[in-house]
Amino acid sequence: MSENSSHQKIRCTVESCAFNNCDARMCELHQIEVNACPGCSSGKAEDESMCGSYKCKC
Repeated sequence: MSENSSHQKIRCTVESCAFNNCDARMCELHQIEVNACPGCSSGKAEDESMCGSYKCKC
């Protein structure tokens, strides 16, 4: 998908994140950064695909 595309949608169910619209189950950011967990290189999605844009609502 093109960087300039206005059709990008990021689904998210992380209710504790400040950018999550819980009613729509959508991230309200225009883009996110995806990071691996520190020190992980297992090749497993749960280790290698952490949202680096996460910010706690609290």
